[in-house]
Amino acid sequence: MQDSSHRVLNIARILHFGDSVLPVGAFTFSCGVESAISCEIVYDRHTLKQYVCTALLQAAKCDAVAQIQAMRACRSNRLNELISIDNDVISRKLSPEARLMTQRMGKKLTELSAAIYHDRLFNWWLEQIRQRHVIGTYPVSHALLMHHLELDEDAMLAMHFYGVATTILSAAQRLMRITHLDSQKILAEATSLFPDYAEMALNTRPEEMSSFSPVIDILAAVHVDAHVRLFMN
Repeated sequence: MQDSSHRVLNIARILHFGDSVLPVGAFTFSCGVESAISCEIVYDRHTLKQYVCTALLQAAKCDAVAQIQAMRACRSNRLNELISIDNDVISRKLSPEARLMTQRMGKKLTELSAAIYHDRLFNWWLEQIRQRHVIGTYPVSHALLMHHLELDEDAMLAMHFYGVATTILSAAQRLMRITHLDSQKILAEATSLFPDYAEMALNTRPEEMSSFSPVIDILAAVHVDAHVRLFMN
């Protein structure tokens, strides 16, 4: 009975913090799909799915790796390592908008965590952010919350990949002619690939962490100088 209650609680927490409308500001970003649609790289369901998978691959090689390392640092009470991991993440974000996204969402998530749970770890991390000792990137801030909730690495990675996919699909819904059914089909197809992306992240060493993705990086640069923008990236 106790194990069953623990599983139910974990599922509830995954649903809570994996919700696409969690107030951390994700809705203001498009992960580059706005420029992809504007440049006609993404124009139908097939190309949108390709873009989602490219973004997930990028996440698996960078942010997801940082999440794993940050969670393990928390478990071992090596809090100083969080600062270096945070620096590793921001140094691998090439575009200013990508840096802004991970910084804003990370701070919002930390503020939310500190408001809900009275844990000294959140207060310490938030103070580090406010004192500008760290950027407070989203992957590290997310790992801190997952550690507090006692969720495992697989659940954390699934939530992260789900967030990447839904952010793109939600933005695409407002930018191109695509039905809700198409979006849900893409999400279902992308979700089936999560185990592969998770395995990739788990097998990537910290020094191999990279956000290199030429098309997405170029689209981010295009978006900076765009005259009409609905999203911040």
